Amino acid sequence: MRRIAIVGAGQAGLQLALGLQAAGGYEVTVVSARTPDAVRGGRVMSTQLMYGPALALERSAALNMWDESTPRIDGLRIGPVDPPGVPVPERTITAALDEPARSVDQRVKTAHWLELFEHRGGRVEYREVAPDDLAPLAAGHDLTVVATGYGPLGQVFGRDDRHSPYAGPKRTLACVYLHGAAPDPGLPPSYLRMWGFPEAGEFFVLPALTGSGPCVILLWEGHPGGPFDCWGDVSGPDATLLRSLELLRSYAPWEYELFARAEPTDPGAWLTGSLTPVVRHPVAEVAPGAYVLGMADAVVLNDPITGQGANNAARCAERYLGSVLERGDRPFDRAWMHETFAGWWDHARHTTAFTNMVLDAPLPDHVQHVLAAAARHPELAHRYVNGFADPADYQEWLMDADRAEACLATVVGPMV
Repeated sequence: MRRIAIVGAGQAGLQLALGLQAAGGYEVTVVSARTPDAVRGGRVMSTQLMYGPALALERSAALNMWDESTPRIDGLRIGPVDPPGVPVPERTITAALDEPARSVDQRVKTAHWLELFEHRGGRVEYREVAPDDLAPLAAGHDLTVVATGYGPLGQVFGRDDRHSPYAGPKRTLACVYLHGAAPDPGLPPSYLRMWGFPEAGEFFVLPALTGSGPCVILLWEGHPGGPFDCWGDVSGPDATLLRSLELLRSYAPWEYELFARAEPTDPGAWLTGSLTPVVRHPVAEVAPGAYVLGMADAVVLNDPITGQGANNAARCAERYLGSVLERGDRPFDRAWMHETFAGWWDHARHTTAFTNMVLDAPLPDHVQHVLAAAARHPELAHRYVNGFADPADYQEWLMDADRAEACLATVVGPMV
């Protein structure tokens, strides 16, 4: 029986572990920094928005325990706001998703998946893992996978400068989970809302499920040094909500009215901070001739502005699972590790390219033309919105100026 260690107990690591467990023939050990109770009682970790294709991977593995209780996200509204806080309807895109998206609080999901893995006979070691701990893990297992990219452990994998243009964070982040928010009267309650503010950043509202039931998540993405970069002195969910209301009163007063009576869902329902988007080399030598394989955020870390993190993780777990099963009894050597990552990167590169383009405001001229046309033409709005579910499609028509012009010509005539 082949022995596999997975360091990290998030979407990617646990999905892979449960998949290997279901396949049989593998002795899988998950190393988690926190117990299920500690996860449930801790801080939120993300907004974890998952679109249809990623959710389908969970369903195919019978890991979709929350479909009936999680609010559907049936569409997106994406629009700009001009100073001093006026939405611009003629440049706002609204469209339905072909398949509903969902957001399940990672505390709920990963705690349950950890317990499920153990209930099915899996082994979990609850401890912190430092870079020096990877060599003994690799020595004791046929394959060691690192599925956590935060802290010093992520630094084990060297930065890939070819795909990593940023030296620091592009946004300052803050989110809070809330009960009691009023729905937008002009939009189905199952739609995600995103507003963009020149020189300030972005504001998102999305339905979600947390431990106490359905909720909404507010997410701020602030340009460093701008007015939404204001979370350094904020601690706790009440303070995060209060600061959010202050910002909404000034920058989106129509949204302020909807959240004036909202309350945080629990004491851990807040998160602030920042991250530097980076792509790392997928394989690290942790001792002479001993290698570990990175997955998901450990080696491809994107800003959450396009909501792709959990989707990337699910796709990565599925690709790695297939690669392990196909390997049979052959060794998980360095060449196999690079080939396995390359199979996932073939899709993940499109997500990274799209996310980086959105971060690097202002958008290229041809993309601005497309979005302006999408606000007037439902078929174009539909294609753009559904691209979030599979950013590889953008490569076919949005990311390249010539292809974008050809696409626009079929809808509105030649670009001027």
